[in-house]
Amino acid sequence: MRRGIAVSPGVAIGTAYVIHDIFVNPETKRLEDSEITAELASYETARDRASAELRTLEKKVESQVGRNEASIFAIHQQILRDPAFTNKIRAWICEDRMAADAALHRLLGEYTQLFAKTQDEYLKERLNDVRDVIIRLCGHLVSTNQADLSHLSGPLIVVTNDLLPSQAVALGNIEVAGIVTQVGSQTGHAAIIARSRGIPAVAGIKGVMRTVKTGDTIVVDGRDGHVEVNPPAETLSAFRKLEREFVDLKDKLAENRDHPAVTACGTSLHLHANINGVTDAKAATAMGATGVGLFRTEYLYLTHQDVPDEDEQFQAYCQIIENSPQNHVTIRTLDIGGDKALSYLGKDYHEANPFMGWRSIRISFSHPEFFNTQLRAILRAAAEFPNGNVRIMFPMVTTFEEIRKLRGFVRKAHKDLAARKIKTRDIPVGMMLEVPAAAITIESLLSQVDFVSVGSNDLIQYLMAADRDNPKVNYLCQPLSPAVLRILAQVIDACNRARKPITVCGEMAGQPKTFLLLLGMGLRRFSMSPAFVPSIKQIAGQVSINEAEQILKSAMNFRETAQVTRFMARQIEQLAPSLAMLDI
Repeated sequence: MRRGIAVSPGVAIGTAYVIHDIFVNPETKRLEDSEITAELASYETARDRASAELRTLEKKVESQVGRNEASIFAIHQQILRDPAFTNKIRAWICEDRMAADAALHRLLGEYTQLFAKTQDEYLKERLNDVRDVIIRLCGHLVSTNQADLSHLSGPLIVVTNDLLPSQAVALGNIEVAGIVTQVGSQTGHAAIIARSRGIPAVAGIKGVMRTVKTGDTIVVDGRDGHVEVNPPAETLSAFRKLEREFVDLKDKLAENRDHPAVTACGTSLHLHANINGVTDAKAATAMGATGVGLFRTEYLYLTHQDVPDEDEQFQAYCQIIENSPQNHVTIRTLDIGGDKALSYLGKDYHEANPFMGWRSIRISFSHPEFFNTQLRAILRAAAEFPNGNVRIMFPMVTTFEEIRKLRGFVRKAHKDLAARKIKTRDIPVGMMLEVPAAAITIESLLSQVDFVSVGSNDLIQYLMAADRDNPKVNYLCQPLSPAVLRILAQVIDACNRARKPITVCGEMAGQPKTFLLLLGMGLRRFSMSPAFVPSIKQIAGQVSINEAEQILKSAMNFRETAQVTRFMARQIEQLAPSLAMLDI
């Protein structure tokens, strides 16, 4: 048994599929004489496609972002065409009879060892560039030679270092039952992807890719953060029983998808979904959500082969709105930085503390035309759905001045489209509250926004001065911390008094223990992973507003996080014992 971080609840049993950083396991068998020429041709084709892609990307980034940002792709082309790079790959294919992806994997290992000893930041950056080029090459090899999974039976458990958005897309229609990662946290990429699809997942299992091989039987317990590899028969039987209970519970909860979300005393609630793309939007409808409270537009950029232009974004946003419940969508502008990076904005990302550095709207301010392109696309899409409820939201707002500046950007986008004779309409403009400074001054900020969404994941780490992805300080990043509860209660009260709609769209919204406390604080709008909507709707029907307020009053008397956690666990056990399986 290996213990990690529980990031998506439930139990799953399946066949391990280990994905390395270059998307698939490199082929290890030696090539036959008759295969060498074809393998060389595959490599050359992949290299030509990667080169053409880099040239296109360089031009698009230069036009949309700037010449300096585009220069990184010129460097990548130089690496791609470097004789030493290419000759090694060719030699290993011909002389060592290695498949092209295995040769690239070997080359990456050589470069990694070579640069591991240096303290020179410039040389370390060159390793990242080599890595990017190799990943791009392997992506083109994979696109023409998909990994053969026919020998793997049953549902698959993906095992990887960290499931990146591009890797999730590469999985295509593979039946994924669970996810296990070596790194990550409850708010990392893998966690977000797993929860949005209702897939059990565990993160932070160190060394799992060394001990697990493709084809192993693996158990994922996303409730307690346990992973079992090739367990004995009696252990496997016990987990199969838990797996059936988890599936049965999900099926039973899904039956409430057409029921309104109301408390036991008849108070109506808005249960919205957090989504990354069209698949999630459809899942939100299927799970009974009443809208999309957070569309993370950065996943459009992270999975795009280069830079999405205005028309591409417009089409993507229209698809999202069309497939979302009641055409109700809150679109968050690009939230890049921290653990999410775009290669064409990468030069300024390598900071000592990126989560508190140049990210989100701070990047948007630095690239106004790049930012305006997204705003124009959003406004155009909103105009296509005059009866829909489309809103625009800005991440990581800190000051009053920033909100005024953002309002100016929206006005300019309207004017630009009017000059092109493209119809637009006014849509609500809101802010994501993630920074303690914004929470403290919320009363003054409310005059400049139409609504507020609380990003509790970031708010907690900034409030506690603790990196949520650092396991050494993870004990501080707890949503049930008394400090977190107090600041949330103040923000929710301020918004309600000002009659400004407020939503919590962080992980707190979809967890039964924290949902009850937010309900007691006066919150009536929640946005969560689509898979959590049925369970939250179920527990909402078990409690009245008065009961939630009394629970909150008792919880606020505790001084320690552990005390609050134990108290809330007892409340859930009393109100809805079956939902304990879905609480982490």
